[in-house]
Amino acid sequence: MGDHSAFFYVLYRVCYGSSTPTPFQRSLLTIRSAILHDHCRHKVRGCDYPAIIPSPEDCVRGTYVRGLTDGDIFRLDIFEGPEYERRKVKIRVLDVEGNEGGEGNVEGEEVEMETYVWVAGETALEEGEWDFGEFRREKMQRWIGRREEYDGESVKRRYVWIKANSP
Repeated sequence: MGDHSAFFYVLYRVCYGSSTPTPFQRSLLTIRSAILHDHCRHKVRGCDYPAIIPSPEDCVRGTYVRGLTDGDIFRLDIFEGPEYERRKVKIRVLDVEGNEGGEGNVEGEEVEMETYVWVAGETALEEGEWDFGEFRREKMQRWIGRREEYDGESVKRRYVWIKANSP
């Protein structure tokens, strides 16, 4: 098992080469919902994906992942590319996950880990918050193929994403 932790947006296919990892591969990672405070998420101009940037008083809801290996981090670095920088951040694990608006969230322990922060300039970002619901309805199929793989709770179990579901 790896000893890295991260808060990020990416599919299993980046780490394992498949959007449907084996039960053994799934067992290597611990995945929990979490909140990254003092950051916000914007759509990258002309792209489907978001960017996280520092922003006091804002927060991003996503996923805390433990058990990543050096190889996983290497593949994530390549996937994110030079537009992002891996940085240490502190997140709050969600003990209770509320609705998409964040109502009912119960934050638990604070954990230090890494996430990918946008460094390619804010002029490349659109105004306003990136909409995960719109992405899931209209664009996710291009990224993963079979839409049913992202229905309901299976999203949290089968795929890892971070820059998603802000409160």
